[in-house]
Amino acid sequence: MKKLDRFILKAFIGPFVAILVIVIFILMLQFLWVYIDELVGKGLGLGVVLEFMLLGGCTILPLALPLATLLSSMMVLGQMGDHNELMAIKSAGISLSRVMLPLMIASLVISIGAFYVGNNLVPIAWNEIYTLRDDIGRTKNEIKIPAGTFYDGIDGYVLRTETQDENGMMHGVMVYDHTSNKGNTSLSLADSAMMKMSKNKDYLTFTLYNGSNYQESNTRKYRDTTLELQHIKFERQELIIPLKNYSFQKSDSSRFGDQVKAMRMRQLTTQKDSLERLAVSARENRYRSLSQYGLFTFKDQLDTARLKDREKYKNYFEDPNYLKWDKASVKKTAYEKAADNADRMQTSLISYGSEVYEYYFYLRRTNIELLKKFAQALACLLLFFIGAPLGAFVRKGALGVSAIISVLFFVLYWVVDITGIKLARDGAVGAPLGTFISALVLAPIGAYLTSRAIKDATLFSNDSLVNHWRKLKSRIGRLFRPKRIVFMGTPEFAVASLDALVKAKYKVVGVVTVADKPSGRGLEVHESAVKKYAVEHGLPVLQPVKLKDPEFLAQLAAWKADLFVVVAFRMLPEEVWGMPKFGTFNLHAALLPQYRGAAPINWAVINGERISGVTTFMIDKDIDTGGIILRHEVRIGPEDTAGDLHDRLMEVGAKLVVETTEGVLQHTVETRVQRSFIQGSEVLKPAPKLTKENTRIDWSAPAERIRNLVRGLNPYPTAWTTLVRDGKSTDVKVFSVASRQQEHPRRTYATLGLEGGAHQRWEGRSEAKRSARVYPAAGEIAVDGDKLYVAAGDKWLEVKELQLAGKKRMAADAFLRGFREIESYKFV
Repeated sequence: MKKLDRFILKAFIGPFVAILVIVIFILMLQFLWVYIDELVGKGLGLGVVLEFMLLGGCTILPLALPLATLLSSMMVLGQMGDHNELMAIKSAGISLSRVMLPLMIASLVISIGAFYVGNNLVPIAWNEIYTLRDDIGRTKNEIKIPAGTFYDGIDGYVLRTETQDENGMMHGVMVYDHTSNKGNTSLSLADSAMMKMSKNKDYLTFTLYNGSNYQESNTRKYRDTTLELQHIKFERQELIIPLKNYSFQKSDSSRFGDQVKAMRMRQLTTQKDSLERLAVSARENRYRSLSQYGLFTFKDQLDTARLKDREKYKNYFEDPNYLKWDKASVKKTAYEKAADNADRMQTSLISYGSEVYEYYFYLRRTNIELLKKFAQALACLLLFFIGAPLGAFVRKGALGVSAIISVLFFVLYWVVDITGIKLARDGAVGAPLGTFISALVLAPIGAYLTSRAIKDATLFSNDSLVNHWRKLKSRIGRLFRPKRIVFMGTPEFAVASLDALVKAKYKVVGVVTVADKPSGRGLEVHESAVKKYAVEHGLPVLQPVKLKDPEFLAQLAAWKADLFVVVAFRMLPEEVWGMPKFGTFNLHAALLPQYRGAAPINWAVINGERISGVTTFMIDKDIDTGGIILRHEVRIGPEDTAGDLHDRLMEVGAKLVVETTEGVLQHTVETRVQRSFIQGSEVLKPAPKLTKENTRIDWSAPAERIRNLVRGLNPYPTAWTTLVRDGKSTDVKVFSVASRQQEHPRRTYATLGLEGGAHQRWEGRSEAKRSARVYPAAGEIAVDGDKLYVAAGDKWLEVKELQLAGKKRMAADAFLRGFREIESYKFV
């Protein structure tokens, strides 16, 4: 273990133990307050009360451990941040995640300990608590005779006293003896009396002074109705009254072992299986009895074992006189019988519900207690990932704020946990959701706080609060004062931006896209991707052939749009882009001012760029020259194709369109002139339209340039070349190539001469010359096993995917299996 780990763990253990003791003490007082009514007035000894509180402390350990973990982890990192120790550690190159590692391991150990406590200690504690509560409940309250009232708290006696002094001497005492169950036949009156209980509380000595005893015989017979009264005076008399259950006695605790809280995981699992079997058995028995119930007239027609009798019942339903009666009295009798059968069926179903309710009630409680053992252990780890980041956010003098926030998070956990368990116990939600709902709430909070802390980002800053306020203000503004937007676009690339605007609740009042055009061999009319999306979502669509058409301009103006958003559409005339009061902005798939033109994605890959991106800019009279609003960079991988870059830019562009729309409508963005991005001798790179000429492969070019060309034209429109032999040629599309660092396979003058059909050229060469290695001509083809190679200007290129004109796209190995003598051909 390193010194830093020991330092952090020592700083953690002290606060953890101290906070755990304090939390247990506070929760024990709360536990005692819940059961105070059961303890007061029983004359219990201090040992019994302390034992009850100690057992209560054991039951609240699973709740105290998460809170102690939360506060101690927050205090450790908070104090380190308050004393600038955390800053010194970070400046030494040690990340916050490395600092949190020993605390994370300690929290994991605490979680395992919490599970052990919940599975082993807590069931024992609850078993003992149930026993103590039962024993305390059977213990009668202490005898305290109030003055001026008849007290019947002693079995067989009623006592009354006029007054009682501070020494315990009672005055004006009356004692009725009802032990013989003959009414008020025995009465003792005394001027004063003293009461004393035995040490074991098994009898009470009542000493009377200066009084009289009155006792009636009350033995009337059939003929003898006389009553005898016995009157005896005394100066001092002791009345011994036996007592029962006034002394606390502890009983055997094994009788409460069947309570769910007093069970361990193995016992709960066994009970769960038993309850599930009983519930299933009850359901099957009830289903069997209902299916065989005599109330169903045609019950056999639903029995698959009696399919042969279906024809018999079919005759009943096809009978025209079915459910028809000749007399009203017969019909009335039939309806009354049906209603009676329905009532009997309802009663049967209600009795079934009552029968299985107990099974499912105890099954829910068993599942809850079983899952709580895992949920409470998991809470220790989740609260650590809240407490530790909150401590890391602490700056000088702000430890108290983090402590308050930590306690609030624990209160949130506690409230959600209690609510979820109650809902699960009532059957409103399932037991897994009810017990783990607190974990589902804490997990994203902990992940967010931890990620922010590891990135060394502030939890709250003025800028972030301002941004949040602006976003909230913008959403409220869109809700109550929605701005009208018209979207213009055509391909799939534009659909993502339109969808993002719709999902962001902007009011898109209409869509402009290209007119439907016939394409393909069958000249079938195809709709643009943007039109398909608009139709599916009920958005109005305009498809002008000419953008200056007066009818189109009138329809567009009728939408009264505040802003036009353009993504992958045509060049707009000023009559269109100058129409809305907020103007018109366009999304361009490149980092302007570079790659202005029709194919920026393709040319960025063709030119071997490592960085591309998307830009939003306000449209003006020239192409892609308006003021830049926002830009977002995207990295291009060495193997990325134009299709890969297209998909990433489409996703990023959709988000940028929403951000730009919000900024333009809320006046929170400014435009920047494009020429300010060109520094020094940097040259603008165009992105012209892709044609047949600039998509053809020049095999004399360097291999890397050819590879970039193939990547930049994949999947559309695809780089192409021509396969030639003996004056015959065919066009070939190339989808994927890979460059080789060495000449492979080995080529010689001899093999070149033979394969080229010009053997006579090499007859005069020496043997050494004939076997010397040479570099082949550009476009020459070689085969090595199932791999196809083509010679470029500086090295070999492996062709991986290609497509002959009129054929399907295929891998090189499949192409070689169906194309013989390929090495006699050449790419040009």
